[in-house]
Amino acid sequence: MRSVRKCSRTGCLEPAVATLTYAYSDSTAVVGPLATASEPHSYDLCEAHAMRLTVPRGWEVVRHEGEFSAPEPSGDELTALAEAVREAGRTERPEPVAAEPTRPGATGTDTGRRGHLRVLPGNA
Repeated sequence: MRSVRKCSRTGCLEPAVATLTYAYSDSTAVVGPLATASEPHSYDLCEAHAMRLTVPRGWEVVRHEGEFSAPEPSGDELTALAEAVREAGRTERPEPVAAEPTRPGATGTDTGRRGHLRVLPGNA
């Protein structure tokens, strides 16, 4: 089973095999093996994007030497995946509550949603 984490690059669906972090004080980008946990200020990359990474002029790239390989999923990843599958496959879903009219003259066709679009009764 491959890692559930995907490449952070927009539109890329490949599995992540490397983690990119920046050391702004040193003007350095570091591309290393995939971190054990996703961090808010790091980026997961697939092998193609990890190898093709370029940085601004004056910056330096420090890359992991050797090949990147997809890590074996840890027990935590497997547990999280199993829980997500169980939740998606649940058949017992709460029944939606019918919205009650909240304004004078409102009909039962009002959905009760507070979005920017709503159903208005038509003049038939």
